[in-house]
Amino acid sequence: MIFPELTQFISSLTFDAISEERKNTLQPLVDFIQTKVDANNEVRLNFICTHNSRRSHLSQIWAQVMAAHYNINNVVCYSGGTEATAMFPMIGKTLENTGFKITALSEGKNPVYSVKFSENNHAAICFSKTYDDAFNPVSEFAAIMTCSSADAGCPFIPGAEKRIPITFEDPKAFDNTPQQQEKYHERSVQIASELSYIFSKIKA
Repeated sequence: MIFPELTQFISSLTFDAISEERKNTLQPLVDFIQTKVDANNEVRLNFICTHNSRRSHLSQIWAQVMAAHYNINNVVCYSGGTEATAMFPMIGKTLENTGFKITALSEGKNPVYSVKFSENNHAAICFSKTYDDAFNPVSEFAAIMTCSSADAGCPFIPGAEKRIPITFEDPKAFDNTPQQQEKYHERSVQIASELSYIFSKIKA
């Protein structure tokens, strides 16, 4: 049971802003998930960005939520970067404002967070790490490149069964500006909408 506030947010999302060109960009991920579901295999998705601090975390969390929302089982979502930094605090605030329950499990330069979206589902565990960190899968996963610099900088992801570029604009451009909160929310809504579209296409 996804938290009511979050369910309300998901039901408010529309696919109107997703162009046909963008749907073509999303289709390889639809195909990857569908193939795994049809074979009754676990769906492992690793969302990769340069610093694993913003877009890759939003993608990891929203993918996990949408899998639950559309009752697609055996989906496990991860994230990583070409380098490790920290999950940017505004990501946590943006998600909390949408209805997630976030708990810091550790402190320091790179805190570990539990991100809960329902009473009974596993919380997503979020912290900044490299894509090949021991926490992440080593084989039979899709590597989804969420930023163009990571896509260009990582020509090869070891163990990835499929590499899929689905890039998003970085809300970091609006850090320390009056538009920061609005722009982070806007990016979260875009990522949530596109992942909702992807999982809505999966036939269980």
